[in-house]
Amino acid sequence: MRVVLCVLTCICLFSSLAAQPRPKTKASGGSSYDADYVSALAAADRFFHAWQNHDQETGLLLLSDTAKRHSSPEHLESFFGPSEPAYEITRGKKMRTGRYNFAVALFESSSRRRASRRYSEIVVVRTGKNDWAIDKLP
Repeated sequence: MRVVLCVLTCICLFSSLAAQPRPKTKASGGSSYDADYVSALAAADRFFHAWQNHDQETGLLLLSDTAKRHSSPEHLESFFGPSEPAYEITRGKKMRTGRYNFAVALFESSSRRRASRRYSEIVVVRTGKNDWAIDKLP
């Protein structure tokens, strides 16, 4: 009799827990992340990976026409230049459909000086159906 009562109690307990609605989880700050956000973040990450590996060719391919027009060849060469870079990308904001802004921290060090940290932002825009490009360099 005790076993039956224990089993019934467990069944009632688990069924009542399963029937309770689960709270919806929300990203902090009330932001929702959709496929566009993830794609824009991935493009920003690819760009900074190219920067970290001093791969100027790949970095240039990830720039929008607007970013290319607003950056001199000397600036781009120094941006991808010799250092030991690292980066952090923080949560982005949707500026409008197809345009996201991400705050970034850039870390650079060389054998001659201490590591430095610089805060900036990067803007990523949709350039095609599934194509994203960097529209504003940090």
